[in-house]
Amino acid sequence: MECSTRLSVTDKGLRDMTTASQDAGRADARRNRMKVLAAAARAFDDHGIDVSLGEIARQAGVGAGTVYRHFPSKEILLEAVLIHQVDHLVDAARRWATGTTPVPAFFGFLLEVVDTSYGRKYACEAVSTDTSWPRPGLAASARRFRQVLDELLRAAQEAGGVRTDISADDVAALTVGCATIRAAHRDRTGGTRMVHLALEGLRTSGAVTEGREFRDAPGMLHAAPRCEECGARFDARSTGRPARYCGATCRQRAHRRRVAPATRS
Repeated sequence: MECSTRLSVTDKGLRDMTTASQDAGRADARRNRMKVLAAAARAFDDHGIDVSLGEIARQAGVGAGTVYRHFPSKEILLEAVLIHQVDHLVDAARRWATGTTPVPAFFGFLLEVVDTSYGRKYACEAVSTDTSWPRPGLAASARRFRQVLDELLRAAQEAGGVRTDISADDVAALTVGCATIRAAHRDRTGGTRMVHLALEGLRTSGAVTEGREFRDAPGMLHAAPRCEECGARFDARSTGRPARYCGATCRQRAHRRRVAPATRS
């Protein structure tokens, strides 16, 4: 009896150790996958879809085998990046819907879509020119995006702040145009002003407030800047030169990437 008790205790300890090891392995795999997605998003934005998986692995700080294990081809990786970006916007729409009243929520979400989408030129071109897109995973994310956009639009229309002759397709097309406008202006203030003027056309005639809701809703007029290295948002400085990175780690990583070509040559 005592021997079997010892064995059962030992077996339980081994199972616990195995489970802990498996959990740690899955956590590492998730972290590596997110690193690859972030690096791929930056690489596609900066260099187009011709960038190699090896270069993406280098920027992510992982081995090429790790990239291929999660994403066997560049097309699968591109789709995963786009799904991640669209699902992020779906989550943002839900935060806006629960965080403020319908009209500011609608316009705030549109501004966030424009702010996060205007630099994604190459990926959008690849999807729009390839007749095999959208693929099933991306199509499902697009349906979720369309649903939350529809919900925000209907709520804003019922609140009397948005024209009732506007459809979700109209809004989606307008945000694409606004992203193009935003990308065409190197000056952030000028680009934001033009986007606001375009979005004002969605309001009902009695609801035009000369941008008052853009000023009042938190995070609308001056959306938090994104780190140029990892893409994360961070608090903007009130004085001095605008920050480009969220912290010292990303600043150093970007510096190493800039000096690497000169070192190799």
